[in-house]
Amino acid sequence: MKTNLHIHPSETFNAFMLFFIIQSAQIGVGIQGFQRIIYQDAKHDAWISVVLAGLATHIIAIFMLKTLHLYDSNDLYGIHQDVYGKWIGNFLNSLYILYISSAFFAVMMNYAEVVQSWVFPNLKTWFLVASLLLIVVYSFTGGLRVIVGICFFSFVFSIILLPVLGFPMKYIEPRSLLPVLEADMSEIFKGVKSMTFTIVGFEILYVIYPFIKDKENVNKPLHLGLFLTTIIYLAVMLVSLTYFSGEQLSKTIWATLTLFSIVKFPFVERMEYIVICFWMLIILPNLCLFVWTAYRGTIRIVNISAKKFVWIFSFITFIASFSLTTRIQINMFNNHFSRIAFYTIFVYPILLYVVAKIKNKVNKRKA
Repeated sequence: MKTNLHIHPSETFNAFMLFFIIQSAQIGVGIQGFQRIIYQDAKHDAWISVVLAGLATHIIAIFMLKTLHLYDSNDLYGIHQDVYGKWIGNFLNSLYILYISSAFFAVMMNYAEVVQSWVFPNLKTWFLVASLLLIVVYSFTGGLRVIVGICFFSFVFSIILLPVLGFPMKYIEPRSLLPVLEADMSEIFKGVKSMTFTIVGFEILYVIYPFIKDKENVNKPLHLGLFLTTIIYLAVMLVSLTYFSGEQLSKTIWATLTLFSIVKFPFVERMEYIVICFWMLIILPNLCLFVWTAYRGTIRIVNISAKKFVWIFSFITFIASFSLTTRIQINMFNNHFSRIAFYTIFVYPILLYVVAKIKNKVNKRKA
């Protein structure tokens, strides 16, 4: 097949690293304030929405793998070209690149907003964006294996922060979770849909799969990574639901950061300042993986070097950052992106698998 990829062994990595990639791709800016959005839909049953959303990621990941297994060594972009033909395939590839670029933009702008709101209110957005982009360019030019290495350290940093959430647990009220199933199923499923923005990232599997050395061992690290992400989101949601009152939670934009703000040490007065600065290391894999995915799609359409691509990509992103200057604008962008992301990562993989399976059977009959 012409669209098959031939990956040099020096660019591949072991399947167990997929655990760190999936986990670090999903934990990003969304966890800083996802509780309010889910609570607005499912109220105190928001934790059930988190569990169902996590379950949905496992089901979709199975469909992704089934689609990838239909090919010897191919990614989403090559599958599009094979299933739909060159022109329609490249059109869909362009849309997917646009989606991935939007994900990159959403992560970057949300983090810049948090830094301005909590730590440096007078710092200009363009300076923050330019600083982040330079770090991303430096990491990206190191290649995929460097990005995978960053994912590992991001995982370690995110795990280190988790015990800090033990401080608010001294003030929680577990009875706040009762009665269970207070919300009806439509409200709970609405909460599941609202989780989309928070758990995007695992679709990276579609593009990174050909670079895995021992593909027969993919299942375990993939599902363990998804499971750990669900456990982290569930723990944060349960602490939030039992710490805040319903009225407080519905008005708190960044509930996780607010939980960190009550943590006090004799030598650190404002723990959230450290956490927010620390968070840059956690979102860095998000940004690097998204720009790398966009690059892999772009080279299927045009011939361009990695270095040239990342500078052009960064310049366009930098210019686009001037279009979002207020919380309302960023919130609107998040909402629009979340709706598109829902159909892209939860609906389209099932449709693609069905179409690819039919195409595969037709090709076998012709042969």
